[in-house]
Amino acid sequence: MRTISLILTGCIAIEHLYFLWMEMFAWETAGKKAFGDVLPEELFKPTKRLAANQGLYNGFLAGGLIWTFFITDMSWKVYISVFFLGCVALAGIYGGLTASRKILIVQALPAIIAIILVLLS
Repeated sequence: MRTISLILTGCIAIEHLYFLWMEMFAWETAGKKAFGDVLPEELFKPTKRLAANQGLYNGFLAGGLIWTFFITDMSWKVYISVFFLGCVALAGIYGGLTASRKILIVQALPAIIAIILVLLS
């Protein structure tokens, strides 16, 4: 169970590193592919700075999740993991309700499953 929770946490961290890259550096290319159904094409250029700011926050989430791999005290490892996974889950729920339902599946659901696995391991 612990191994699965670590793998899933690592995958979520990698996913948020991808979000960082897409929103900060590829908003007008990869961002269009990901959010073209939500945002009209003509708005990608004017929202580039907003997306970059959002990408930075995704980087903080990824950094927090990566940090958990270096925490040796098991109690703190669980606390910090649940905190950052909870942030990812809440952001995913909010995004799913306000932007695209797809975000619930791609972001919130994996984080919720990871929280459960971390708490059970």
